[in-house]
Amino acid sequence: MTQEELIQIVKQINTVDLYGEPKDALTAKVLKLAADSVTLETLKALLSPASTKETVPQGAVALTLGRKSRPGFTLSKKEIKSMPEKYRNIFACADRLIPYRFHKGVYEAHYRRDGFKVFACAKDFKEMKRKFAAKLLAQMTDEHAPPVPDPRPIHSGLHSKARFAEYLNEWLEIKRKTCKESTCKEYERLSSTNLLPVFGERPIADITRQALQQYLFQFIDEGKHRTAEKLYQILCCIFDLACEDLHILSPMKKIVLPYYEPKKGSALTKEEEKKLVDFCIGHKDNEASSALLVLLYFGLRRSELKTISVENEMLTCTTSKTKMGRSEVKRSIPFTPVFRRVLPFVDFEKAKHTNVNTIYTTFKRLFPNHHTHELRYNFITRAKEAGCNLEAVMLWAGHSFDKDVKSSAVDRGYTDYSQEYLVQEAQKIDYIL
Repeated sequence: MTQEELIQIVKQINTVDLYGEPKDALTAKVLKLAADSVTLETLKALLSPASTKETVPQGAVALTLGRKSRPGFTLSKKEIKSMPEKYRNIFACADRLIPYRFHKGVYEAHYRRDGFKVFACAKDFKEMKRKFAAKLLAQMTDEHAPPVPDPRPIHSGLHSKARFAEYLNEWLEIKRKTCKESTCKEYERLSSTNLLPVFGERPIADITRQALQQYLFQFIDEGKHRTAEKLYQILCCIFDLACEDLHILSPMKKIVLPYYEPKKGSALTKEEEKKLVDFCIGHKDNEASSALLVLLYFGLRRSELKTISVENEMLTCTTSKTKMGRSEVKRSIPFTPVFRRVLPFVDFEKAKHTNVNTIYTTFKRLFPNHHTHELRYNFITRAKEAGCNLEAVMLWAGHSFDKDVKSSAVDRGYTDYSQEYLVQEAQKIDYIL
């Protein structure tokens, strides 16, 4: 019924005269009651196919598909029996659901699975279902019908004997071509130390979900949550490769790890910062002293030390957090007043070639509860406390985004600060320990 017809009905109800002499007084009273309560929206709701929730014929069911709940129907035994025998198991044993929708007064079913692509529509549900079954059968009997998927795992020939180590090495070769050298070294370290001794010689098709879950829980029990997460990611990638070849489900699909919130670092207190500076000044010949002062007052990552160069009281380095294949990003940090006070005790060439493990162990002896990356936190914190332009701090730190910077990414992209301005901002970082 169209909207114009509904409006006409409402007008007729509202113009009924109960005080005349209608042929049927009872009808008039009913119409008057309806006139007091009925609205156009009420009639729409009563007559709308979507609101009537039309009873779907036998064989139709509802199932959650993806993120939205959509109705669907299954084929009847008679319809399945009419199919070629090689296709019956797809729709019978698996109880395959055919999704459909009611759109603009038409039922529509669209099935795109198992090599089929069938679309059918009709105003009547039964007619739509009949058309769908007919089109599906036509595709099955066509000489170009899709091959029947084999649900059974392939455990024969070369693949059935493939070892975990073979797929691990294949995956590492891919990473060597697509990831930075430092990233690949970490993958290789985790693989040789943890994965190969346990799974290396085992046929990959025989590794069960239970074995993998128990293996990862061992690291959780030891408090090594981050290691468990890294191994989980590597295992997912390896089994994705293998299971595609073997036509089996990945045992990693049901693996779970408990939620773990990593500890956030913090800047040093002024007292701790003074303790570090006094140590570096008092132990100038220590291998790590110069490197620690550079990290403290320039906010570098340890891996960026080897790229530093100094000219005209400006330290330049190459940002290490760039993905393989992308252009190197160089950034410059001006000398600050607080750094100039310790400049006589800094040997930049020595800092450039200091082993990162030496830096780590020296710092840990002084501050067991801190990490060297927190020296970066310290630089950024002191710069903000001094009132430096937040975008300038972001440029010095090599961050592409900072939650404290309120300007848009476009604004930052169109802003090029002069070196004079950045040097001027750096002079604000002047405090006494």
